[in-house]
Amino acid sequence: MLVTGANRGLGRQFVLSLLDRGAGKVYATARRPDLIDVPGVIPLRLDITDPASVTAAAAAAPDVKIVINNAGIATGANLVTGDLDAIRREMDTHFYGTLNVVRAFAPQLADGAILNVLSAISWLAFDGAGAYHAAKAAEWALTNSVRLELAGQGTLVTGLHLGAADTDMMAWYDGDKTAPEAIVAAALDGIEAHRSEVLADAWSRQVKAWLSEDPSVIYREAGAALTA
Repeated sequence: MLVTGANRGLGRQFVLSLLDRGAGKVYATARRPDLIDVPGVIPLRLDITDPASVTAAAAAAPDVKIVINNAGIATGANLVTGDLDAIRREMDTHFYGTLNVVRAFAPQLADGAILNVLSAISWLAFDGAGAYHAAKAAEWALTNSVRLELAGQGTLVTGLHLGAADTDMMAWYDGDKTAPEAIVAAALDGIEAHRSEVLADAWSRQVKAWLSEDPSVIYREAGAALTA
């Protein structure tokens, strides 16, 4: 098993939970593997935005059968007024970076699995998170597409959607946050159940339920829910 962005937050929790569930070998990857502090794993350097780094990681871990694409960033950039370099970094990370990993590892994932960590923001925009929303929406579309492309080799492709998790990335947020352990447990249970989509918390389930509504209704309801 291989986890990207494993040095902190959800990625670190994925590593801990996989070990707790009896995983025999876990590759924990990060741009700086020296920051990985979980004993019993194989630290591996991986920058998902660098194709050469991804190729090297796939060569170093030829026995991987489950890939968890967790690595991500949040720049806080909007699309109209935000810094274009920041917007590109979001897309390079969440879309192209995830795609780099999928393409590199896909040949060895026959009858294996890919889990892409998405977000309820894949479906719902917020002022101050325009780049993140666009990039996660693109990653959601990527997830749905590669699921079809890899079905013939028996690769399960699961999309994980969540609201706010109680991690460093969301330290600024004062609203309800779900414990990383609960998010990761739902994700790993979903893989074991061969589910294509995991809605890990009440917020992701609510946002998914709104999708059939007119956008004016969605954003009115979301605004009311967040200020309640």
